[in-house]
Amino acid sequence: MPDHFIDLRSDTVTQPSVKMRAAMAHAEVGDDVYGEDPSVNRLEERAAEIFGKQAALFVPTGTMGNCIAIKLHTRHGEEVVCEARSHVLDWELSMMAWFCGCLARALPGADGILAWNSIEPVLRPKAPHNAPTSLVCLENTHNMAGGTVYPLHVIDEICREAHERGIPVHMDGARIFNASVATGAPVARIARDADSVMFCLSKGLGAPVGSMLLGPHDAIAEGRLYRKRLGGGMRQAGVLAAAGLIALEESPERLHLDHENARFLAARLSEMPGLQIDPATVQTNILIFDISPLGISTQQFSLELKSRGVLANGVGPTLMRLVTHLDVTRAHCERAADVLAEVASRFSLRASAV
Repeated sequence: MPDHFIDLRSDTVTQPSVKMRAAMAHAEVGDDVYGEDPSVNRLEERAAEIFGKQAALFVPTGTMGNCIAIKLHTRHGEEVVCEARSHVLDWELSMMAWFCGCLARALPGADGILAWNSIEPVLRPKAPHNAPTSLVCLENTHNMAGGTVYPLHVIDEICREAHERGIPVHMDGARIFNASVATGAPVARIARDADSVMFCLSKGLGAPVGSMLLGPHDAIAEGRLYRKRLGGGMRQAGVLAAAGLIALEESPERLHLDHENARFLAARLSEMPGLQIDPATVQTNILIFDISPLGISTQQFSLELKSRGVLANGVGPTLMRLVTHLDVTRAHCERAADVLAEVASRFSLRASAV
């Protein structure tokens, strides 16, 4: 096996910078469960300011942040509208059901993007024979659709129409800063009409741990209780918040490099035999491509890449995902593309010979 790997599995694999490590070592700390950790308090205040929301809550993971948000907006036995490949449905161990007691009303969206004209027909009022719709969840960017971005007018329409019917909207904005770079709109504008929004510090922004949940004062105060119930009372969490502050303030300005590297990889992949991808569909730092013409599983494809020093994951029987991030340079992407071409060529020749 190679000594060094180019890791394209996810932007969760990023390593904290030297500056982050120094900030963590010298962080002011206190007991955050008592509200006495100054570093956590600064992070929450700054996040709320950037997003134009009343308050913010530092949580260990995006999954916890989404779970708390759903719990805040719903009661047991109610329905939540979400996209059919959304993270809250497929990648959070069914916390929507297990902790929040809600049923997902999953809708397929074009490129992962829901539209009001598909949401409206499935809304359910409170009635004797059905559970009411209590929340709409939007994922921006959409992970399993390949990092796709919600157009602002689509968000605006969904929020406006949902609110007219008394239904709140939560935005799973794990990678909302990538959406901001792609659209040119500030995160505060993107999340303006959402009743709550979660974003991750530990993905493209590069912090080692942590996510933020934002919303009204009363909701976030209640959210602190749910965080405690879920085991998220982290006490002297300032050592983590210190890195999160640097990630929040400094990392968004470099995300365009990840997008450029993703487009570079997509262009290279589109020229390889047996790999199917349209480079025009790559909007941010995630690209998904089809290997079905090669006649091998994504597990085997991943193992072939790993043996040559590239880490990547399958997201289905024939779909592979690559994610660019701050620890992957253009030189790394060039090397990874060469490896992908080598593997694709080998199995394409074998498939054509069968």
